[in-house]
Amino acid sequence: MRSVLRDIQDTVIKYANIIAHVIDVDVEIVDANLCRIAGTGAYSNRINEDISNEGFVYKTVLASGQPQFIEEPGRHKLCLSCPKQLICAEKLEMCTPIRLRDEIIGVIGLICFNDRQKQHLLANKEAYREFLGQIAEFISIKAYEKQEAERNLAIVNLLNQVVNNIDKGVLILDKDNIIVHANGSAMKQLALSPTCFQKKISLEATGDSLLASEEFKITIDNKVYYLIGDIFPVRLRIAEYSKVLIFNEIKKVKSGIYELTNIHNDVRIGNILGGSEIMRQLKAKVLKIAASHSTVLITGESGTGKEMFARAIHAESSRQNYPFVAINCGAIPDTLLESELFGYVKGAFTGADPRGKIGKFELANKGVIFLDEIGDMPLYLQVKLLRVLQERKITRIGSNQVIDIDVRVIAATNKDLRAMIKENKFREDLFYRLNVIPLEIPPLRERKENIAELVMFLVAKYARLFNKKVTGVDEETMRILERYSWPGNVRELENTVEFMINMMEGDGILTTATLPKNLLEHRSEQTNRECPIRPLKEIEREAIEQALKIYGVTTRGKQLAARQLGIGIATLYRKIEEYSLS
Repeated sequence: MRSVLRDIQDTVIKYANIIAHVIDVDVEIVDANLCRIAGTGAYSNRINEDISNEGFVYKTVLASGQPQFIEEPGRHKLCLSCPKQLICAEKLEMCTPIRLRDEIIGVIGLICFNDRQKQHLLANKEAYREFLGQIAEFISIKAYEKQEAERNLAIVNLLNQVVNNIDKGVLILDKDNIIVHANGSAMKQLALSPTCFQKKISLEATGDSLLASEEFKITIDNKVYYLIGDIFPVRLRIAEYSKVLIFNEIKKVKSGIYELTNIHNDVRIGNILGGSEIMRQLKAKVLKIAASHSTVLITGESGTGKEMFARAIHAESSRQNYPFVAINCGAIPDTLLESELFGYVKGAFTGADPRGKIGKFELANKGVIFLDEIGDMPLYLQVKLLRVLQERKITRIGSNQVIDIDVRVIAATNKDLRAMIKENKFREDLFYRLNVIPLEIPPLRERKENIAELVMFLVAKYARLFNKKVTGVDEETMRILERYSWPGNVRELENTVEFMINMMEGDGILTTATLPKNLLEHRSEQTNRECPIRPLKEIEREAIEQALKIYGVTTRGKQLAARQLGIGIATLYRKIEEYSLS
């Protein structure tokens, strides 16, 4: 059993010596294990002895909790089993229990070894009994204080372990903003060294409030950090502790929000299907421009995969380890688009999130922001976007704080922005600022050589998704798919394949019976148009001849002719050779 009195033995010995000196009787103090913790006179050289074989009076006190007064030690009934019965050197013994809460932790006794001491104590029996009780209480208080100190130390150690293992940074500062303590997260986020303690920092609120916490600007060794957190005053009377700052660096907050809201969909250029000449040229261009920091404007019809190419540019660039943040400018109401792009602080406007919000530009810092359907952005926001592109700075709604950003902007549209400029629906200066690197994604009808490859890829995707086994696509069905014009481009093709997988019979073969109605109607119309007409090869030859006359036989002319004819450049060369048109 742990001895509480042993933990304060030095104090207990001092009490025993003082009592003995004041009242001129000897003192003995034992713990709950009947080990002598303190003693004077005859017992002064016998401290730390085990007296369990002879301390029968003390045993009774420990068991009953009642004080004892033994006027004839060695002859009292409590002494019958004691080995010193009848030969005890003690003349008188007065003892009382030492309590700590509801536990008896020891016994304190006044011992007389001569008649003078005995008579003196008997003459003041009640006063000494009361005095002994007070001394027992003093010892109990010291034991309690010792336990509380140990408990507080244990709590502090526990709290330090908790603080050092939480993800947020914690700084404890004194009244002069000198660092008293910093946890591991704070050391890491602020790049602090072990010499940071007792170093003064500059701490000021920016006035902005985000995510229900304040934003602070903190300067340490001439390095500036922006933090999101809260300051808590230390109300304990500890001179060196004034306040506690619990925080996350704002870039870490942004990273956490990005991780929670972003769907990881990394697209490398090698993942983009399409082996046609026009697609090979497009993919080569993506690889060439990926290393740049210039803005890119991707144009193309709806469903051609503009976001996929934007993601490929990000994945192939030096920004690949930083965020890719996409926002559809046409899918968000004009009144909310500004706050989505630039964020806002607490109380910025009626109906705003009371915690404030970090905008997409801040979330994309160091990475790429993809502004899809840029043609749908209202004119007043186009002005603000142009300023951001020129100055590389943003300001949250409701804030006066200017925030530097490093973001590559990739915009996309399926609209004719030049025509919109003439109609005063799109700013010309913004167009040229976005169109530094133009990237045009061809519609699916201009790269029909890719259709079979795309079909098989999508068949495998949806067969796996629906847990179905597909054994193949029959020739007639594939021919219909390849001849269709696909006004909805790859998105329409994907929807069609998903429909076909759902309609497939148990044999696992995709036939014309699985095709949607619009493709079957298109085949019927095409057949009706072709039947009463001349042979297809004759029409094809004439069409190619006419296209070459218009666009010429240079490499560029043939590329334009192929695009107008709706065939790939490789197909055109093959047809020229077949019809001896070169």
